[in-house]
Amino acid sequence: MKRTLVVGVDGSAESRAAADWAAREAVRRDMHVHVVHAWLWQPLAVPVVQDRGTEARRAKEILDETEARLTRRHPRLSLSAEVVQDVPVPALLGAAKEAEMLVLGTRGHGALAGFLLGSYGQQLIAAAECPVVCVRARDGEPVPGSDGGEVVVGQQGGAAESAEVLRFAFEAAAARKVPLRVVRAWSLPPVYGYSPGSMWIAQQFAGLEPFERDALDQALEPWRPRFPEVEVVARVEQGSAGHVLLSAASHARLVVVGRRVRESAVGARIGSVAHAVLHHSACPVAVVPHR
Repeated sequence: MKRTLVVGVDGSAESRAAADWAAREAVRRDMHVHVVHAWLWQPLAVPVVQDRGTEARRAKEILDETEARLTRRHPRLSLSAEVVQDVPVPALLGAAKEAEMLVLGTRGHGALAGFLLGSYGQQLIAAAECPVVCVRARDGEPVPGSDGGEVVVGQQGGAAESAEVLRFAFEAAAARKVPLRVVRAWSLPPVYGYSPGSMWIAQQFAGLEPFERDALDQALEPWRPRFPEVEVVARVEQGSAGHVLLSAASHARLVVVGRRVRESAVGARIGSVAHAVLHHSACPVAVVPHR
């Protein structure tokens, strides 16, 4: 059986762009696309005219329209679709349980508005066991950057911790036949941040930057021979991880970032780096869970 890629659709321009991206990715990787529309009949306790039959037909129409468009654009695409009678988050998590990745459309608003409007996406990214790819759209079309440039990935931690993130990034670059830019950000510990003299000492004797370069080389070592066709550009940059990654990804085709889930009083959080990239990157973003 082919590996499966799940995409959630709701009839919006953003979800159409996500479905288009998913179809192109499936063709590149010889994968199967499973289109899911979550719809649950929930009568409102307000005096608003509702008709279950009409809403059910609309749910079916969304799938039919998506299937027709994707089949027309990609005649050989392996494709299936279903309406799942549930609210979006559990419906998509269930559909993506055994999938290679989950693809979502996201709205391109500012950081605060984007966070509020993307609450379902936030929950899905935090809970999904597979990588989640978020695709923005302008007027229903993929944003600039989705069809050119390189794949950019942020590497954090040790080789084992970043293995799944790097695997996904190498596979994406190989499928697109484009270079892979691997970026590792680092910053001085607070004790070194008080004067130019102490920063110079840190550079000359503590060896912080060489240490970071060595950590990056060790993380890449298992993957270079597995993907010899992928041109790798490895960079170590001083600064916050979010800023460094966004700067490197200004002309990227896809950005790949890992995520650590942290629980807070308001629910699961996906980490500051993934959060920053999701809200400010112009191109699609793949968020890969650390194992």
